[in-house]
Amino acid sequence: MNDNIIFGTDGWRALLDSEINHQTVKLVAQAFADYINSKNASSKECKVAVAFDGRKYSNEFAEIFSQVLSGNSILTFLSDKIIPTPALSYFVKANSLDAGVMITASHNPPIYNGIKFKASYGGPFVTEETLKVEKLLNKNAVKSSNDKICKTDFLPIYYRQLEEYIDFKSIQDSGLNILVDSMSGAGQRYLEELLKRHGCSATTIFSQIHEEFSGRSPEPIEKNLIPLKNFLIENPGFSFAAATDGDADRCGIMLEDGRWLSAQYTILLLNDYFVNCKHISGGLVKTSSVTDKIKLFESPARKVYDVQVGFKYICEKMTSEDIAIGCEESGGFGYKNHIPERDGLLSTLLMAEMLAKSGYSKLSDYFEEKKKIFGQIFYDRIDYKYEFNDRMSKLPDLFKNPPKEICSLKVTGISEFYSSRNIINGLKFNLLGNSRWLLLRSSETEPLIRIYSEGNSNSEVKELLQAGIDIVLNKKA
Repeated sequence: MNDNIIFGTDGWRALLDSEINHQTVKLVAQAFADYINSKNASSKECKVAVAFDGRKYSNEFAEIFSQVLSGNSILTFLSDKIIPTPALSYFVKANSLDAGVMITASHNPPIYNGIKFKASYGGPFVTEETLKVEKLLNKNAVKSSNDKICKTDFLPIYYRQLEEYIDFKSIQDSGLNILVDSMSGAGQRYLEELLKRHGCSATTIFSQIHEEFSGRSPEPIEKNLIPLKNFLIENPGFSFAAATDGDADRCGIMLEDGRWLSAQYTILLLNDYFVNCKHISGGLVKTSSVTDKIKLFESPARKVYDVQVGFKYICEKMTSEDIAIGCEESGGFGYKNHIPERDGLLSTLLMAEMLAKSGYSKLSDYFEEKKKIFGQIFYDRIDYKYEFNDRMSKLPDLFKNPPKEICSLKVTGISEFYSSRNIINGLKFNLLGNSRWLLLRSSETEPLIRIYSEGNSNSEVKELLQAGIDIVLNKKA
């Protein structure tokens, strides 16, 4: 029954009906309950929060999951409405609960649903915990009841946190006008409501929940945001726009004139704001696929950490070191004094606060000024189809016999990254010069090897990506 239940880095994502359904959700819930109870060495009652997004069956799956937790004597707080994932995560941390469960497939297409596991600190489970839950599948019969379920509004405590974190007065005084695209996901009108509560101007498009996300894939990247771009062009007067994904833990930023602001530039702006304006202490952590220009902010007192792709690796660093901000290429950003977790709503509000305090009224003007300091980013990635049987052994073998130079550039260092199964599934080759590297990553779930590169020109990046393909195919780079 559980042959197809294989957890990833942040829980379980699966195809609706054929893989994730009422029966398999019960199996996962029972394994999760067994794990939570096995961790409880004392006699105290275990407490877990459960929430859900607006996908097909998400509400029902949350009810089922809660009933199984209740049946296993776990006090369960079940959200009374669709909410963003960070609201669930913050509720867990703020109330010192044992864990949280979010029914969502995040930014994935509507044919998927999933289950995210959140630890007591309000961030993703670490790899070891997730594997322990997986190993408990089908170990015990499913128990179910409604006795220990408390329907709860998770938003008030989350809103209070955002209101303490953000200087809404500066946003109000600046007269900024913010456009939000909720992509028919869990973000709904929450940002608009919060901003208007503080006298700020905001408008939301695609605020209504739609199981099919109104015909778009709910990932806030440029190709999915044509409706947002068109709205900006047809309705001038906004300061910038932000789009949040299916469960509102990621965000993408668009300039007020309809131009896309890449995640790489967004990351530089946020890091610059935290380091040079807010003066938040602590290191900076980024996934290995993020621009190395973040090293502009490195100092003897502020280290930059490069980690495996996946926000849980950022979370692990944020819970073990003093970290100011953690960022990943896919629009997930986490912040000190909040939760070690992506938060698309807080990220949008921080962009608004940043712009408000800059004195500029349009993000494009502020960005052009900062770009003079950052310089231009030359970066790209390709998902290379690789259907040979040695996909998962390709990078471990390459690590044993790596190239000494790539595109006539000396390899100055190699970083290896390990999968949840402790197999090398990522290799990053740092090359002579600044912000020059090639990253290869083997997908564990698809017949792909992802190739990323940053260089000193578009042509150099193109050459490095081709070199990556050649390395994968055992040709001379």
